[in-house]
Amino acid sequence: MATRALIGALSKATFRLPTHRFLSVGPIPRFASTLVIAEHEGGSIKAPSLSAVEAAKSLDKDNSISMLLAGSGPSLQEAAAHAVSCHPSVSKVLVADSDKFMHPLAEPWARLIQLVQQRENFSHIVAASGSFGKNILPRAAALLDVSPVTDVVEISESTKFVRPIYAGNALCTVRYTGAHPCMLTIRSTSFQVQPDSTETKAHNAPISQVDLSTFEADTIGKSQYVKLTSQESERPDLGNARIVVTGGRGLKSAENFKMLEKLAEKLGAAVGATRAAVDAGFVPNDLQVGQTGKIVAPELYLAFGVSGAIQHLAGMRDSKVIVAVNKDADAPIFQVADYGLVGNLFEVIPELLEKLPEKK
Repeated sequence: MATRALIGALSKATFRLPTHRFLSVGPIPRFASTLVIAEHEGGSIKAPSLSAVEAAKSLDKDNSISMLLAGSGPSLQEAAAHAVSCHPSVSKVLVADSDKFMHPLAEPWARLIQLVQQRENFSHIVAASGSFGKNILPRAAALLDVSPVTDVVEISESTKFVRPIYAGNALCTVRYTGAHPCMLTIRSTSFQVQPDSTETKAHNAPISQVDLSTFEADTIGKSQYVKLTSQESERPDLGNARIVVTGGRGLKSAENFKMLEKLAEKLGAAVGATRAAVDAGFVPNDLQVGQTGKIVAPELYLAFGVSGAIQHLAGMRDSKVIVAVNKDADAPIFQVADYGLVGNLFEVIPELLEKLPEKK
């Protein structure tokens, strides 16, 4: 009964504001050349960094795209080997091999970007708008004395971008008129990598080692790496999952969240949570979806017991299909949902678990 009831289609609306100018300092080079700041893990380039390459393609049809990798040891070498053929638009891979870049601390990375920019004179520098890019790019921009354009969701021209404001309730078009480089963070969910872009076995970009002989090591040390805590899971990564199942404060306890995890396992989905659920200690904060959490845009987004606070909607409103289950018929989540069911989630979830087939 619950699955048949999810049929009420509701509309979405996004407002677009007039173009606003962004800085006024000096011209950008005539020919575009872009540096993509890449994040890697386990010897592979992370998906958001590939989306950054996809975004860089939109800057100029003759754009020359270089990818910057940093780190040390076998993991870096494996990532470099992956980078040379990860996307046909990558024309060069820059590799900075040093123990100083073993962990993604803002101080050494920002200095590295400054060093590379001074040598290569790129017109644009692009990074994905995740914790990695948000940590590093603003500091690098300060060192280069430019102001970054953040959370870009659309590139109209090489200096004209669309970004969300007011927690995603409006889109603002900005034109960058500052000195180069134009520095961007992009929302990876808005620049999906085309399947044929990764099938490039014949393409191999050259690798160039970054000369670190003039790197200022004495500027490092204002922050210190302590440890990395992560949870092993067979479920897909929240930021890249095709299906996301999210729970809110309406689940009432961490124990009840286990029902949602069982549902996610049946659907082959990732598990997300609202800020209220995270603050209540139901789940760890790396599952938070929203303005202060992760931005997701899956093909299917299932929200159980989610009221629909503005900061949460900012992180999931670009989902292709949104299904909401809430006992409150007036919950704001229904205003953005494609399908909604007013009902008790403690009745709906068990029924879905019973009716849905096991994932093969």
